[in-house]
Amino acid sequence: MKERSGSRTMLMSLLMSAPGPIILGVGLTMGQSATQVADFTRRTAELLALVIAYAVYMLTLRPNSSPEENHRLERLSNLVVGSTICLSGAVMLALALLGRSNNSEGSLLALIIAALGMIANSIFWLRYTKLSRETGNTILAVQGRLYRGKALVDICVTGALTAVILLPGSPVSGLLDRGGSAVVSIYLVLCGIRTIGENSKKG
Repeated sequence: MKERSGSRTMLMSLLMSAPGPIILGVGLTMGQSATQVADFTRRTAELLALVIAYAVYMLTLRPNSSPEENHRLERLSNLVVGSTICLSGAVMLALALLGRSNNSEGSLLALIIAALGMIANSIFWLRYTKLSRETGNTILAVQGRLYRGKALVDICVTGALTAVILLPGSPVSGLLDRGGSAVVSIYLVLCGIRTIGENSKKG
């Protein structure tokens, strides 16, 4: 029963995360700030991570699956997800350092997505934490850490985009915009390294 609850929670979080990159992609056609581009890249990478985690979780629940096969699938999933997150972080760090755009057009849409994500991700963080304690499932525990980070990053992105909207073109908003992008990129790189490191220890 708790395994089914975990799969429903993962599916719900996946479905709720799916529209984010699409909506932000539309927003980027109207204009972009460094934080907008960073947040779009982050959410796309995290969506990929959620798809892989959900697929692996469902495979490990098969009645005929062996512990060795489950371990192999989890290691492969962690390697792919960790590498993807690190790559996304590196791309965003380059955007933060080299990008010159501080355009507020389209930022309102990205701000709404970030604010809603801050609320939804906090809820899923608490949900995954509770499920991982009840089941002892490592995949759910990792999802809890992921959503904790997602909630914290959304707070940062919300603040940066608010500054871009309220103070368009100003040095202060530009600094906060680049700062928000840099924080997101550093967060992704650290999460990716941690995932790959945990994957190596399990091997």
